[in-house]
Amino acid sequence: METKIFLFALSTCVWCKKTKKLLDELGVKYDYADVDMLSGEERKNTLNELEKWNPRGSFPTLIINDKAILGYDEKRIREELQNG
Repeated sequence: METKIFLFALSTCVWCKKTKKLLDELGVKYDYADVDMLSGEERKNTLNELEKWNPRGSFPTLIINDKAILGYDEKRIREELQNG
C-alpha cells in the first residue's frame, strides 16, 4: 500500500520548509499546498480541509495516511513513515 502524504504549509514558514526538506531527503512522494499562495475558492476549500485535521489551523500540518502531525516533529514523521 502506498503511503499518502499531504502537507498544509505556508511559503514563508521556516518549519514548513524544514518539513519539505526532510520529506525530500527521505525520498518520499508527497503533495502539498502553500495555503498563502492560494486564492478564492481553492484557498477556502484548502483551509476547510486543514480545519478537519487541525482545528487550530497551524502550520505545518502534515497528514501521513490518516494521521496528522502538527508542527515540525522529525522523530514522529520518521516513525509514521516507517510504520506506513
